[in-house]
Order: sequence, then C-alpha cells, then structure tokens
Amino acid sequence: MLEVTNLCKTFEKGTVNEHVALDGVTLSMAPGEFATVIGSNGAGKSTLFNAICGTFLCDRGKILLDGRDITFLPEHARARVIGRVFQDPMKGTAPGMTIEENMALAYTRAHSGPFSLALNRKRYNLFRDALARCGMGLEDRMKTRVGLLSGGQRQAVTLLMCTLVTPKLLLLDEHTAALDPATAERIMEITQQIVAENRITTLMITHNIRAALATGSRTVMLDAGRIILDLSGPERAQMTVERLMRLYSEKKKEELDNDRMLFS
Repeated sequence: MLEVTNLCKTFEKGTVNEHVALDGVTLSMAPGEFATVIGSNGAGKSTLFNAICGTFLCDRGKILLDGRDITFLPEHARARVIGRVFQDPMKGTAPGMTIEENMALAYTRAHSGPFSLALNRKRYNLFRDALARCGMGLEDRMKTRVGLLSGGQRQAVTLLMCTLVTPKLLLLDEHTAALDPATAERIMEITQQIVAENRITTLMITHNIRAALATGSRTVMLDAGRIILDLSGPERAQMTVERLMRLYSEKKKEELDNDRMLFS
C-alpha cells in the first residue's frame, strides 16, 4: 500500500544551519496496517509525514501509494487520497464555516467533483450519522461555526472530514496531544473504530510510548532521520516501555560506535 524508499531530505543545504532531516528512510506498509511512530523531538517524525503529504519534495527517494508513484505529485493532489490530522485542533478546518460546510468541503474535495457546499438529503444524513457516532452531540450543532467548538469537538470534526471518504492513507500527527485525558481517550476510541471498520492504512505519531505499544500492530522508532527500530508481531506484543527504552539506548550506542569506526 505505502512504499517509502531511501527518502532523504536536507534543509538549508550548504549553510551553517544545514540539517539532515531524513536520512535514507525506507518503510513499507501493508493495506489496512496501523503503525505508531515514536522518537525524540527532531527525530524526523513530522518531516516524514510532510514528505509523504508533499509539503516539500525530497532530495532523493521514492514514494509509492497503492502502486502509484506520488514522489513528485503536488500536495493538493495527494490530499485527495491522504488524510491528515494535526496536533493543533485549529488546523484542518475553516473556523468561520459551519460544521456542515466544513464536512461538505472535505467531501467535495475528496470526490474531485465540482465545488459545492449545497447539502442534499443524502449528504445531510451522511454527515449527521457520522457526527452522531462521536457521542458529542455534534449532530445537533451542524449549523455551528467550527471556531466555536471545543478542542476535542474540533478534532473529532477534523477526523471525520479526513475519513468521510475513505482515504488510501491516514496520518495522525499527535492528534490527541493537545486534549485533556478524557477527551483524548474518546478521540482515540473514535479513531480506532473508524480505522478498523474501513481498514485504513494508518501512521500515528505519538510521544506516549505506552500508547504506541498498545495501539495498532506495529511500532516504528525514528532517530536523527533514520528508522532505528521496527517492532511487530510477538516481539512487539512482549515489549515493555522499560525494555524499549533500553533497546533505544543500545541502538544509539551502536550507531555512535559505528560512526567512530567510519571516521577512524
């Protein structure tokens, strides 16, 4: 489904601020697979998402989605088949538009048809049913401007906008990190339900290692723009937070030793 091969990106190349953000990242995702992505700040997690979404073009590498080469496809074209929910609930929606208008906009864009915010009965019922499943009373507030919603309500709307028309790939960029614990738990429940029912291939960034090991079926760890751990199956099922941190430390030490060997 998703094939990322030898993805490399260096920002401000040739200057004193040169930064290697992605250093030969290779990742393969099967259809319907749900993987969590962890790593320290600056490890390359969001940069990887930006590369997949087409926010910038990479220096080297290839990105295939459902067998199609999207490496040089513009961002707006990728947005039709890739859904993304950001950490900031203010992103991903138009605050001055109503819930139903935002959802109509997302639905129309995904269908690549003529732009229209008009709600026919079929669309109205589709949006209302989707909102009702969140259990937040949003189905009765479809005329409310999104900017007046709470962070959790807004994140729920954004998630639904991304999945009204099932995307080929869903990217969750710490989408519950800015919410209170109870709301974050509810958003995660909705997320897992939608992903499971529609078998959406999903990558989710999180800083919560315990949640990373409990969510989905695979955990990928990035460091300095490289994948240093890729856990799935029995190995992941038996993994603890403490053991994972030890593995991380050991891997970091090994890379340091290898670097010293290269420069010796």
